[in-house]
Amino acid sequence: MTNWVGRTAAEIATAVREKRATPREVVAEHLARIERLDGRVGAFRVVLAEAALAEADEVAARGDLGELPLAGVPVAIKDNLAVRGETMRVGSAATPETPAPEDHVTVARLRAAGAVVVGLTNVPELCVFGTSDGVHGTARNPWDTSRTAGGSSGGSAAAVAAGLVPVALGNDGMGSLRIPAANCGLVTIKPGPGVVPAGTSTWFGMSENGPLTTTVEDARLLLSVLADTEVVRKDPSAVHRVAVSLRSPIAGVAVTKPYTTAVREAAELLMKAGHRVRRADPPYPLSLSLTSLAHWTAGTAVDAESLDRRLLTRRTRVHAAVGRRFVNTVRSGEARQALRRRLEPFFDEYDVLLTPALARRSPQAAAWHERGWLRNVLANTNYSPLTPPWNLTGWPAMSVPFGTLPSGAPCAVQLVGLPGSEADLLAVAEQLEERHPWQRTAPLE
Repeated sequence: MTNWVGRTAAEIATAVREKRATPREVVAEHLARIERLDGRVGAFRVVLAEAALAEADEVAARGDLGELPLAGVPVAIKDNLAVRGETMRVGSAATPETPAPEDHVTVARLRAAGAVVVGLTNVPELCVFGTSDGVHGTARNPWDTSRTAGGSSGGSAAAVAAGLVPVALGNDGMGSLRIPAANCGLVTIKPGPGVVPAGTSTWFGMSENGPLTTTVEDARLLLSVLADTEVVRKDPSAVHRVAVSLRSPIAGVAVTKPYTTAVREAAELLMKAGHRVRRADPPYPLSLSLTSLAHWTAGTAVDAESLDRRLLTRRTRVHAAVGRRFVNTVRSGEARQALRRRLEPFFDEYDVLLTPALARRSPQAAAWHERGWLRNVLANTNYSPLTPPWNLTGWPAMSVPFGTLPSGAPCAVQLVGLPGSEADLLAVAEQLEERHPWQRTAPLE
């Protein structure tokens, strides 16, 4: 019997369409792996085993099975997107235990394409922090379970990296796709505004939904389904102007050697592939740290408005309290527009910006939700300062595995472009993948 665990979404869907596999056997194999390993990983808040098998049978019975792009593919959903009939807890004890009447449009699109929802994944409370731990569980990095998977899409990333599902859905408001993808050795893309329908909480339009996958092909496939339009594969011979920057956008935060080395090696690879590569730093303003903090906390303040604050953890209460003083200023959008105006001339000269994905390895997998607010903010800022600028501008950005850390866990680089450049970023990422292949699944067994 063929084992479908560890296969890509593209491979699984092709096999199901060609009747070499059934959706039930694919889903059952992944559910068995979840039962065996998720106690060590903590990816899921809830596993929908019975419902997933029934849904797999429904997919198998569809008359259009041979045309479904995600036929029989198991998928995990981040627990801040509505799944019909399930509660959406967003990592909190303060959120209502009311089942969602309908799927979020992104979940509906995945299901329409033949995907099978197997569960909802763990997130930090209100998806605020870069460590996915809280009252519903702790998501660990499958490559090093002593470390956090990252956040806030940490459970989704851990599920894919552990081979519990081939792909997952998450979102990114200040790096929440790219941070856990970089930690867990995955491919992800935060699309630009309007490409994929956003969630119910968008943090003033900064948050975008996107895929977590093990290959660029799967990232392109899922993005096409989520966007409801084909993301075409660009001509691999196209030459791009690539800027290489090792500088942290946040003053005073240093990028450690494994991440700078990964960028240098990726730059050399792209140069050999024919791209025009130069060292160049974007003109980040000194005020960027304050702008980031204001938007980060103000988004939480809005999300917490309707909740019982007594049921929120201390770090979330403080985060929201800090943010309340910034809400009106942030809502005006002036700071974000000023940042775009400052950075746009840089992208007149370059098509793609290549940077480290993170500044250092992820923090320990611990009860960060029980620790103080300032300690959380410093931990997050010191390891993930490179993602927020591209939420503030609204420009697409990717995290791509490249190299390894001294611990043996994956390292990663970030690719950034102007709005509309998603296909170009995927093409560059594909060249990195082809010339520097990575191990797709953590060796948990």
